[in-house]
Amino acid sequence: MADHLVAHWQLPRFRRVPAARESRGTALGHDLRVLKPQTYMNRSGAVLAPLLDLPDFEPARDLLVMVDDFALPVGRFRLRGAGSAGGHNGLKSIEGVLRRQDYARLRIGIGPLPPGTQDSADFVLESFTPDERAAVDALLGPMTEAVECWLADGIETAMNRFNPAR
Repeated sequence: MADHLVAHWQLPRFRRVPAARESRGTALGHDLRVLKPQTYMNRSGAVLAPLLDLPDFEPARDLLVMVDDFALPVGRFRLRGAGSAGGHNGLKSIEGVLRRQDYARLRIGIGPLPPGTQDSADFVLESFTPDERAAVDALLGPMTEAVECWLADGIETAMNRFNPAR
């Protein structure tokens, strides 16, 4: 998704920064920084630590974390404005660095976890089947719209517009 957004917004190519690859630029009237951690998932928060030194950085307003989620079926996504890590090690790491849970996240479905799976990491690291890849690719447009809605109008509006009714 990060690669898709960078291409869609015509931001510069990713470059190396400590613990991540980063693309910075302006799109939709916002100064943007797209980061792809190059760490183990359980150390993802380290990538965000330098942002805490920025005087105007407010995670509840300025941060959207995109994560895979095997609790959601392939072909679905869900926005959240806050909440627990829900067992996701990357989110646990981010919360450890931020020392808070009120930041936006875009959860991208990769599930369900197959019955009898002993280690969820094995499942998460598997390649998609062609049908799963097609389902995820079909989400790129709607997820881009959701991210742009978040940028323009905030997480509450984006959640109301893009999350399915329960």
